[in-house]
Amino acid sequence: MKAPFSPYLDRIVPGLKQLLILLGREYPYVSVLSTDSAGFAVRISQRSKSVSEKTMTTERGSVVRVWKDGRVSEVSFNRFDPDRPEETAQALLSSLRAQRDMLCAVSCPVYTTPPIPDEACQVRFEADTELLPENTDMEKLIGSLTEISDSGMKKGSHMIDLSVSAQSTHISKLFLTANRDMRQSYVYSEGSVSAICSENGRMEVGHEGLSGRRGPEIFSGLTDCLDKALSTADELLRGERVVPGEYDIITTPEVTGLIAHEAFGHGVEMDMFVKNRALGSEYIGRRIASPLVTMHEGALCAESVTAYAFDDEGTLAGDVTEIEHGILRSGICDTLSALRLGCAPTGNGKRENYEHKAYTRMTNTLFDSGDSTLEEMIASVRYGYLLSGMQSGMEDPKHWGIQCIIDRGYEIRDGKLTGKIVTPVIMTGYVPDLLGSVTMVSRDREVFGNGGCGKGHKEWVKVADGGPCLKARARLG
Repeated sequence: MKAPFSPYLDRIVPGLKQLLILLGREYPYVSVLSTDSAGFAVRISQRSKSVSEKTMTTERGSVVRVWKDGRVSEVSFNRFDPDRPEETAQALLSSLRAQRDMLCAVSCPVYTTPPIPDEACQVRFEADTELLPENTDMEKLIGSLTEISDSGMKKGSHMIDLSVSAQSTHISKLFLTANRDMRQSYVYSEGSVSAICSENGRMEVGHEGLSGRRGPEIFSGLTDCLDKALSTADELLRGERVVPGEYDIITTPEVTGLIAHEAFGHGVEMDMFVKNRALGSEYIGRRIASPLVTMHEGALCAESVTAYAFDDEGTLAGDVTEIEHGILRSGICDTLSALRLGCAPTGNGKRENYEHKAYTRMTNTLFDSGDSTLEEMIASVRYGYLLSGMQSGMEDPKHWGIQCIIDRGYEIRDGKLTGKIVTPVIMTGYVPDLLGSVTMVSRDREVFGNGGCGKGHKEWVKVADGGPCLKARARLG
C-alpha cells in the first residue's frame, strides 16, 4: 500500500495558497512548509513500560519564510483557519515587521542573501509501506515486545534487565510557494534490543537495532536482534582493555558508517563554509583519501529512515558524490547557504521541526563498495583489530580531528581472529590521514538509521550512514 498523504494538509492547501498571496503583497518571495506527522514510541523492560504518541519527528504546524531586499525572515505557527487566512496573515506580518525593527535596533551582523529561486515544481510522493503506525494494534505490539524482554531474561546469562524499543512515524510534508506545490508522505520505523548484564561487579550492555523506511511490520525482526544483543553482551563481559597504539584495523559496516558521519558529515556541511568553520572548504578538488575511497551523500542514496522526495526548503532530494576516488568533490548545502556561496543547493536543508531553523544536514552518508571480501581483509592483517559496534563519535570540522567510540574490537594475529576481545575502543586521528590509509574495501554494504544527529549540542534530525568494510591504519586507545 501507499502511505497516504495527510487529509488535514490537503484540506488547508487552499487557505495556505491564499495566505501566500496576502503575504506576497509585501514580500517578493514567500514559502510555507506545513507538516503533519503521527506515530508512536514504545519501550518495554523488566522494570518499566513506556508508551507514547510522540517520536523524534511527530509534529503538526507550519513555518513561513519570506525574502525582501536581501533579508530572510521566518515565522512558525500551529493554529490556522483555512477559511480565515487574513487573520493569520496579519499576525505573521506583525511578527515579521517586529523582527525587522529588532534587527535595525541592534548592531549584529546580518547576511545578505540573493533572491531565492522559485521555479515551478509539482510533486506528490507517497512511499510504499505494509502497515501504518496510526493503525497499529498497540496491545499486540506491547505483548510482542514484552515476550521478547521476558525471553531474553531467560536466555541470557548474568542478566540485569532487557529493554526493547519500537517507534514508527508517518510523515506528511507540504511545501508551497507561488510556483511550487510539493507533497510527500512516507513511514519510517526503528527498533532496538538492549541486554544489560553484570558479572563480578562489571556491567555491560549488548545492543542491536534495526531501521528502515518501512512500517511497523519491521518489528518482526526484533527477535533476531535479541539473539545478537545477548551474544554481544556475553562478549563484552570478557573483553579486555586495548593497549594504546597504532594498529591495522578493519571496520565493520556500522563502524564505517560512524567514520563517514563524523569525518565527512558536519565537516562538509556548507553552512559551516559560510562561517569559515570547516577545514573542508579548503580541500575541494584536492586529495583527502585513498584512491579506493568514494563516498556519496543524499536522500536518494539509500531507501532508509531519511530517504525523502524533497527537503524542508522545497529542494528535490539529491545524490552528491562527496569523495571520488580520494578527491573531495563537493560538500552538501541548504538553500540559503548555497545562495551565499554561489552554488546549487543539494536537498540537505532540514529542520528539527517546523519551529526550528533549517540547517545543512546529513541524510544518507555512505562509503561505496570495493572488490575485496572480509575474509581476504582479515587474512592480510599481521596484527590488528576487527572493529564492530558503534557507541558515539564527534569531530572538529575546523581542524578535521575525529574521535569514534567503538563497542568492541576482535584481535587479529597473522591473518586469523584469535578470540580475544577488547572493549571499549576509542579511535582518534586526523581525517585525511585515516582515510588516506585505506588499502582494502569490501564488496558488501549496509545502511544504519537508528537514532539521530545533533548540530552541535542541539537541532536533532534523523540521519543514516554506512558502507562496506574498510581496512585502514588508526590510533586506538
